[in-house]
Amino acid sequence: MASGNGPGKAYRNGITMIELAEMFPDEDSAREWFESKIWANGRCCPKCGSVSTVESSHVKMPYWCSDCRSYFSIRTGTLLESSKVSLRKWVWAIYLHLTNLKGVSSMKLHRDIGVSQPTAWFMLQRIRKAFESDDDPPFDGPVEIDESYFGGRERNKHESKKQNAGRGTVGKTAVVGAKDRESGKVKARVIETPDRVTLWTFVNDSASYGATVYTDGASAYIGVGDMLNGIRHEAVNHTVGEYVRGMAHTNGIESFWAMLKRGYQGTYHWMSGKHLHRYIAEFAGRHGIRSLDTIEQMSHLAQGLTGKRLKYKELTA
Repeated sequence: MASGNGPGKAYRNGITMIELAEMFPDEDSAREWFESKIWANGRCCPKCGSVSTVESSHVKMPYWCSDCRSYFSIRTGTLLESSKVSLRKWVWAIYLHLTNLKGVSSMKLHRDIGVSQPTAWFMLQRIRKAFESDDDPPFDGPVEIDESYFGGRERNKHESKKQNAGRGTVGKTAVVGAKDRESGKVKARVIETPDRVTLWTFVNDSASYGATVYTDGASAYIGVGDMLNGIRHEAVNHTVGEYVRGMAHTNGIESFWAMLKRGYQGTYHWMSGKHLHRYIAEFAGRHGIRSLDTIEQMSHLAQGLTGKRLKYKELTA
């Protein structure tokens, strides 16, 4: 596999498009790869968890569970379920998405793999959902926490959509994020408002006992170290030009916001508030695995497809 000699993550082993085509020459090779990742511990029924399974002669469901007496395939119980797109095209979609640092648009994906634009958009939303995780443990720290805002500028909106309530963050969606300096991982979530209760709850969920938390000087963070037992808090005051004081800074999480906004402006151009949480999960997830080789990143994402569903009618409701 190809590896670069340039700066950044040049130590990573990548995969060229020619190599990927050779790895997945047909549908069977793609199916076997997905099976090796999703059923890494051996084939099991996605409906009841039984390992008492055998191959079947069913046209679309190649396996049979002897316990719950039902047919299934590698798609069953995953984000691939009910998708008519070939597994080989799914492999390519995952590859193209992961190897473009700022993401890939549905218009480009539909041209690259030969599906309709709505299908490509639906595939990308499911790929983003594969990054979602509700059981990530708190970071050991040091942890940087900061908020950012996403949405169009009020002055650029149609008159009927302007809120006419001020400037700055008016009409934008707030997002709070945390970055663990030790592991480099990021977790982030969309919030209604960056008030004290919301931000303290996020700090408590993101930093483990004994961790040091660094924030900016926003008033909502004042006292967080005293009230959340076991957490040490330091802040830098951006309003007076203070951005670094010893180990106290939020440069790491701010660099994450910068990458996300480059994806927003350069690739997607717009992220609706309805779907923003999936874009946030995508970029946070990609950030956490950026040091892995390309095939390892693909394996990680394939494993994230299991146990989740996302229906088109839910996205368009």
